[in-house]
This record gives sequence, structure tokens and C-alpha cells, in this order.
Amino acid sequence: MNFVPSSPSPLLIAAVLDYLIGDPWGFPHPVRVMGWLIAQFNYFAFKYLKSERSLYWAGVVLGLGLILGSGAVSWLLVYAASQVHPLLGLVTDSILLASCFALRSLRTAAEDVLQPLAAGDLVQARAKLSLYVGRDTQELSALEILRAVLETVAENATDGVMAPLFYAIASAFIPYTNVAFLPLAYKAASTLDSMVGYREAPYTHLGRFSAKLEDRLTWLPCRLTVLSLALRSLKPLYVWQMCQRDAIKDPSPNSGWSECAYAAVLGVQLGGTNWYRGVAKQKPLLGEPIYPITREKVRQALQLTRYCFLLWLGSGIGAIAIFHFLL
Repeated sequence: MNFVPSSPSPLLIAAVLDYLIGDPWGFPHPVRVMGWLIAQFNYFAFKYLKSERSLYWAGVVLGLGLILGSGAVSWLLVYAASQVHPLLGLVTDSILLASCFALRSLRTAAEDVLQPLAAGDLVQARAKLSLYVGRDTQELSALEILRAVLETVAENATDGVMAPLFYAIASAFIPYTNVAFLPLAYKAASTLDSMVGYREAPYTHLGRFSAKLEDRLTWLPCRLTVLSLALRSLKPLYVWQMCQRDAIKDPSPNSGWSECAYAAVLGVQLGGTNWYRGVAKQKPLLGEPIYPITREKVRQALQLTRYCFLLWLGSGIGAIAIFHFLL
């Protein structure tokens, strides 16, 4: 092979691309392709498979096929590009990796809701929020909108930002592969979870495997994110105690920890009653309401995510550089 799989360059280039460009509208994003494939598979599975057992095993095939296939396609694209020219391989790897990062997209989505809210336009703020969350937004107050935005920022910081970066750094240490290999595979797992990973019908059996696998793949990056936030707050023991007290009440093994860590660092309380298709769902309360949730708190959460991202990015690049030096 003509490219060095553990080069730190794709990490740095991808981070810069995400910061400057994000996900351009209309760009053929890999997640859109994954979503289309999942939708096609679901159509045939629900049409021809009726038993719980057959749907479960179809979900296993879907999960493993899309995750392994996404990683394999990434490897093949970068390898083919590298055969044309090493620089083209580097560019391809960097673009694929940048598509896995959602730091700029998360910031854009938050500001998309905060701007009309700041202008007092609750109708527009609710409409914008409905594009990013699954809960009902038609009757939300300004405070409830702010809570929804902050919860979205806190939850997606792990699976949309930190976990892909974690797997990018890990991928850089795998011989004979490219840096985007593991992040794209993880992105497939995350997309599967968001599309079929529900306990409710009709995805109860089809999505069970994907939901559990995504939980396991996110577990370590989530705990490392909580640790990074706790150290950044200069009150790590308090943050950890809040997570031990509140995060374990959340049915998700990851989102509760991520949201609780942000709540503890910011001194706010997340969770409460959310409505989904007219049905109330009580989420556990996370953190203490020391301060009210404001637009500034949301922006502080985005800054915390940026801090963690840069910390991990610098550490990853440094570790890869030391690895190269020792070799």
C-alpha cells in the first residue's frame, strides 16, 4: 500500500473541515446512504418476515452488514484513491472522517433554535426544534425549549462528536487501514440505533441487536467524555457523584451519563416530562437546579464539547506522532 494508515494528518484535516464547513446542504453524506439502505431493508423485512425470531435475525444481518460494510467501503475508497495518488487517498480519508464529526452541525442546530427564541418567536423556535428532536414541540414554553436544546447538545456530544473521534484515534493505530474506517462503522451503528433501535413496535425485534450493539460501542467513549468534562470543571468528584446518583436512573446506559455530566458541570437540572405523539414520558431528573437553563448555558455546553474535542484531538495526534517517532 502507498499510504500510511496511522498518519495523524486526516484527523487534523477532518477537524478543520468540520469546523469550517460542517455538512454542506445537498452533500452526498454517508449517513444519507446508510439511511436509505436501512429503509429499503426495513421495507422487505416487514413485508416478508412475520415471526419475532426471523425479525430478530434479520436485525442481526442488518446491523452487522451495514456496520462491517460501511467500514469496508471506507477502506476500499481510500485504498483506491491512494493507488491513484497518495495525496488523493489522504483527501478521501479526511473527507470521509469529517463526515463523521458533528461538532459544527450541533452548534448550527442549537443556534437555529436559539435565534428565534431570543427574538421571542416561540412558534418559529418550536418549528425549528421539531427538526432535531423526537418529542412533541407544539406546546413547549421557552424554558422547555431551552431544556430540549441543552439535552440534545449534551446527548449528541457523545455519539455525534466524541465517539467518532475516539474511534478515529483508535483506527489510526490499526495497521493497513485508514483513519475513517472505524468512525464510519460506528456511524453506521449510530444511524441504525436512531432508525430502528426502539423498544416499541414495529422495531421491537428488528432493532434489538442494533440498539444493544450501539450501547456497547458508545459506553467507553461516553465514560471518557464524562471524565473529561469532570476534569475540566475542576470538581470531578462532584460531577461523578451526580452521575452515580442520577445517571443510573436513565434507561439508556449512555445518554443519561452524558446529559448528567453536562448538567452537573453547568449547575442546571435536565430531565422531566416529555411528550411523544401525545403520550407523556417521564425522564429522570439529572443534576441540581442551581442555575436556570438559559441561552448562555447552551452555548457553554457547546464550548465544553469543543474543549473535549480539542483535548482528545491534540492527545490523539500527539500519541500518533510519538508512535511514528518510536518506530
